[in-house]
Amino acid sequence: MESTRAITATVSGRVQGVGYRYSAHRVGMQLALEGWVRNEFDGTVRTWAQGTPDAVARYLGFLEEGPPAARVESVSVTEVSPDPDLSGFRVRS
Repeated sequence: MESTRAITATVSGRVQGVGYRYSAHRVGMQLALEGWVRNEFDGTVRTWAQGTPDAVARYLGFLEEGPPAARVESVSVTEVSPDPDLSGFRVRS
């Protein structure tokens, strides 16, 4: 059985109002990740993602690029313990 990797990440730059959350949601779903993505009041986007190490690595690759209208300046990633209560991948408000 493959291990589970879990991360939280904060993405800064031009990442709100450009479809970033919904693109991240679509990618998270395609990769069969569990977690969430949401806008923060400071203009960043925050996300929690867990799944296979390969899927999480691919998600991080998306976070660094974002959708076409986004301008990602930085992605701050923290490794965390998986949350057994998470299921699915959601957009949070």
